[in-house]
Amino acid sequence: MKATLEKLGLFALRRIDPERAHALALKALKAGLAPLPGPVTSERLHQTLAGLHLPNPVGLAAGFDKNAEAVAPLSQAGFGFIEVGAATPLAQPGNPTPRLFRLREDRAAINRFGFNNDGMAAIAERLARAHSAVPVGINLGANKTSADRAADFARVMEHMAGKVSFATVNVSSPNTEKLRDLQGADALAALLDGVMQTRGTVPVFLKIAPDLTETELADIASVARDAQVDAIIATNTTLDRTGLTSPHRDQAGGLSGQPLVEKSTRVLARLSTLTDIPLIGVGGVASGAQAYAKIRAGASAVQLYTGLVYGGLSLAAEIAQSLDLLLQKDGFSGVSEAVGTDRDRWL
Repeated sequence: MKATLEKLGLFALRRIDPERAHALALKALKAGLAPLPGPVTSERLHQTLAGLHLPNPVGLAAGFDKNAEAVAPLSQAGFGFIEVGAATPLAQPGNPTPRLFRLREDRAAINRFGFNNDGMAAIAERLARAHSAVPVGINLGANKTSADRAADFARVMEHMAGKVSFATVNVSSPNTEKLRDLQGADALAALLDGVMQTRGTVPVFLKIAPDLTETELADIASVARDAQVDAIIATNTTLDRTGLTSPHRDQAGGLSGQPLVEKSTRVLARLSTLTDIPLIGVGGVASGAQAYAKIRAGASAVQLYTGLVYGGLSLAAEIAQSLDLLLQKDGFSGVSEAVGTDRDRWL
């Protein structure tokens, strides 16, 4: 019954403004109108990543639940871990609307939200009350008007320590002016130092852009190693518009979804040759086969978001179940055995 409701809901939501549709999807989730099978797991899928016990390696990327409003139901939707935010020190409205566009012909989306959120205090309060069946992380952000954006990350980290299972330093969003400048080696090292000093025992991940040169990628790998980052998320959205056919293809913002699959997986594979830090693959994951390809390219786990726009929330459980079968078919007893086994294909 809920599967039928989900299909009808997706049909209806695709016919209204994307941002309004997203808000309605969150309301439906909180109202129990989405399929909630609980965390999908098996002996093959369960693993430990950065000290976190994941029932499966399929995570929810930041941006879906920016303000930690639906942590409990999302933790029952089939994911192995979820990430909320991005959170900034002060609440901010983000960029003017419209700022989210569906690219149906390309199975993609473009967003230029600009870190719209309720601020760290409100988000932390919700996280403190939330009951989650899986690890929950927070995506750290900086206020658009901040005079010291690096300090903003440390402020949010300090406020969230003890309320989350992990935290992600997000210097790779293209929608806050000059934010990506913080990916430079010196700036990134200083920023990570501030976050590490305030994290307590919380594992810290670093989320990078897909539009990096070989030199920039090597610099980031070196800085992440020196800072003792616990995992790297590869990648955020892209500014590249190559091959798009949708009428919305020239909208400003970050592109996500199917056009990002190859680029993000190549960055992931290249990064896996530069570091031993665990990697989380993001970018166009919409099937078990795509999740498996990222794992075999070098990822220990994956995250998705845009795929849910087209496949619905049940996609998380479907991907986890499919991944389990693919691992079994190829004779792997666990995810870790498959990591990087097909890396050369993407180099």
